[in-house]
Amino acid sequence: MNIKSYIKAISYYLPSYELSNAVIEKDFPEWSIDKISKKTGINNRYIASENETSGDMAVKASNILFEEHDIDKSIIDYIILCTQSPDYFLPTTACIIQDKLGLSTRAGAFDMNLGCSGYIYGLGLAKGLISSGQANNVLLITSETYSKFIHPKDKSNKTIFGDAAAATLISSDIGFAEILNFDYGTDGRGAENLILKNGGLRNYNKHSGETVDEYDNYHSDDNLYMNGSEIFLFTLASVPKLINNTLEKNQLDKEAIHLFILHQANKFMLDSLKKKCKIDDNKFYIHIENCGNTVSSTIPIALYHALKENRLVTQSNVLLAGFGVGYSWGGTVVKIK
Repeated sequence: MNIKSYIKAISYYLPSYELSNAVIEKDFPEWSIDKISKKTGINNRYIASENETSGDMAVKASNILFEEHDIDKSIIDYIILCTQSPDYFLPTTACIIQDKLGLSTRAGAFDMNLGCSGYIYGLGLAKGLISSGQANNVLLITSETYSKFIHPKDKSNKTIFGDAAAATLISSDIGFAEILNFDYGTDGRGAENLILKNGGLRNYNKHSGETVDEYDNYHSDDNLYMNGSEIFLFTLASVPKLINNTLEKNQLDKEAIHLFILHQANKFMLDSLKKKCKIDDNKFYIHIENCGNTVSSTIPIALYHALKENRLVTQSNVLLAGFGVGYSWGGTVVKIK
């Protein structure tokens, strides 16, 4: 028996503090508002407060989901939290979320540590749980506070990343999009190009001094490091193949896709991918201007707004693709009902 899986609803939460380009320009006068906007395509990003964690944001996004879509919490029988900034090493943050949301103690719950490909992997895991009869209604949450990892004088990462959480209900009951087939990839050789070296058990209790790169960005192994040029090269090499493989897995050609929603890394990256993959402007969706790169939440946030803007046409196919830290990548097609 093949049990189908559907995306029934999506909601998201943004923290209250708004980090605009004007604020960044005050700290880094050499970076004008226009320069930041032109380079990244981002005007604003939202930053979690000092005491606000990914777990807190996950709870807020989930409560927004339940209220916005009038969802009975009692139907949730599995929770997946995707985050690289958990509240604790242990216990599992998803277990804490189960309690704070008042969900059934019969629900399964676990965390997964993935970045920009995390939403795709989460959809795949949720589909597997439903297809195998282990769950009927999976709450997939993506929540990240990269801002807590960024050096205050690292203007490059500061202009790109924003904090956010998104909550998605995946169900065996018919929703607005059926989840079709997946393609995945991993290349751990690129791990050091997007990394936070200290804090885990490999470098437990280690602390490092600061360095300054050629662009006057400050770095430390205590903070998030991104080799932007290497990440760009990886993306241009892997994502076109990912898109082709995802199409093949779903027995579709590019013309059969109504809309492409890729991980919203930054405008320059997205424009480069659009050009290399030869995707028409009207088929390539971008939503990054007012929230920034929210890591695993970029795709659900974009999907939410595409739905609100009536960009998701009945019986059309939408290709979703995530890629980044790991290196890790994944793609799928959802069919709009």
